[in-house]
Amino acid sequence: MVLLIVHLMATAFMTGVIWFVQIVHYPLFARVGAEGFPAYEAAHQRLTTFVVGPAMLVEALCAAALVAAAPAGVPRWMAWAGLAMVAALWLSTAALQVPAHARLSGGFDAAALAALVGSNWVRTALWSARAVLAGWMVALAAA
Repeated sequence: MVLLIVHLMATAFMTGVIWFVQIVHYPLFARVGAEGFPAYEAAHQRLTTFVVGPAMLVEALCAAALVAAAPAGVPRWMAWAGLAMVAALWLSTAALQVPAHARLSGGFDAAALAALVGSNWVRTALWSARAVLAGWMVALAAA
């Protein structure tokens, strides 16, 4: 049960972060100003990695551990679905958001920001679905 709780906590944390980033943080990039934007983007990448990196790692390790040994009462498909969503999140980050941030590192680019905000809905939806799944898994194991 401890694994399920840690898994839920990491996923819930990331779900809250991604909704804040999607609704507040990324849209405010447009208001930073061209002159200070490269420094702002560099600081954003460094500080965000410091906050989300450990939680994403814990979440991924927990998801893999749940596939290896799903607790009693938790269907194996749920563990596999959770791990598949983690893989999709990491793939989206590497293939869509990191390249958009790389473009923004050179200076403000409205098209790159639009691509970032638009593609980030993939992660927002996936983390939201993972939070529901993780909560469901805890409820099943506790029943």
